[in-house]
Amino acid sequence: MNLMANLVWKSFKGIPLYVTLIWIAVFSLLLHFLDKSVLSFLGILSSIVLLYFTNTSNKIKLAIGALVLIVIIPLVAGENRYYMEVASQVGIYVAMALGLNIVVGFAGLLDLGYVAFFAAGAYAYAIFSTSQANEFIAGNLFPLSGDWFWPFLIVGLIVAAIFGILLGLPVLRVKGDYLAIVTLGFGEIIRIVFNNLDKPINITNGPQGITPIPAPELFGIKMGTPFYFYFIVLFIIAFIVLANIRFEHSRLGRAWIAIREDELAAQSMGISLLNTKLAAFATGASFAGVVGVIFAAKQTFIDPTSFTLMESIGILVMVILGGSGSIPGVILGAAFVTLLQVQLLKEFSNFLHSLQQSGIINLPNQLDPSKFQRLVFGIMLIFVALYRPNGLIPAKRKTNDLGAIKSSPFSSGKLGILSKLSQSSSTKQS
Repeated sequence: MNLMANLVWKSFKGIPLYVTLIWIAVFSLLLHFLDKSVLSFLGILSSIVLLYFTNTSNKIKLAIGALVLIVIIPLVAGENRYYMEVASQVGIYVAMALGLNIVVGFAGLLDLGYVAFFAAGAYAYAIFSTSQANEFIAGNLFPLSGDWFWPFLIVGLIVAAIFGILLGLPVLRVKGDYLAIVTLGFGEIIRIVFNNLDKPINITNGPQGITPIPAPELFGIKMGTPFYFYFIVLFIIAFIVLANIRFEHSRLGRAWIAIREDELAAQSMGISLLNTKLAAFATGASFAGVVGVIFAAKQTFIDPTSFTLMESIGILVMVILGGSGSIPGVILGAAFVTLLQVQLLKEFSNFLHSLQQSGIINLPNQLDPSKFQRLVFGIMLIFVALYRPNGLIPAKRKTNDLGAIKSSPFSSGKLGILSKLSQSSSTKQS
């Protein structure tokens, strides 16, 4: 059955462009006229997936995708607060999954404490944008206005990157299962520290959390609605995707991939394991810190219960499900898991409750579908491991033309270590 699925996948030539355009037009109209239709909203979001498999040039795909995300969705669903809230939530987890993809997908470092960097960015903005900072800084200088949200995106990035380096330094000697255990412990330590950092000096306000966190402001306009947060998250995702693409094809990105495949071989080729792993932890953490600032401003309240181990595991599930190391795969995995969690199971549960109230079925409270999120995640991972072990959209490996390399003028001479050895031997002979 697995062989049959692979043959069908390889024979797939792509979706015609007119099919994707019709799909977008139909679901846009349905979403406009049926503003309570969940299927219409899911249909317009799934058009991005169809667009990825559409048989056309990348420039056309990019143009249509930008049109859908920037124009169509805000135009037909912008007045529906619930839809924009779901879209913003999806965007937040997509951005976090892309950050974890650098650590897990590119560098091959299993990180189970990723939510700690998310918490670092969130608390960095929450503490100084409220009067909480007056507890340990004299002068009554706080709270800061919502205009400071934009500089704190960079502050959150720097703070989380520092946390990433602090995590990376002690764990460089371990790998595999031991690395997962150490990062898991780091994530729990950060959560417990934030939970107990209300005495002797009250910095985080402990388990009571911090509120009210101000919404972003720009030129006097308050951006506290899901409509504005949708565009903020969209901008951050575009930045992170661009950074992922640049990193993937850079010298540092190739070093990450070399370490992922074989640390010993990478080290023998002159790659510094210390600097490369620290760069992976710092880069992945910095993206989580930026998203943490947005999360804090969006929720207007944070406490340590928002940053539990299950959040880290959920983000890791998104990366594995979509395809570790695959940028479009991670986006698909994060969007699918988030929609399943915040909309599909919830809507299915509401549907069953409506049938129960009508007397059609008798559903015990223990069988509420919204309580089986982890079970559904486990079943999905089992099926993915069996039938799509590399994820829904596997990472594409760059292939080189060996014939062209052999025929190039550089193939005749000695390169790298061999060239240095030949030069040293020739100087000794002379």
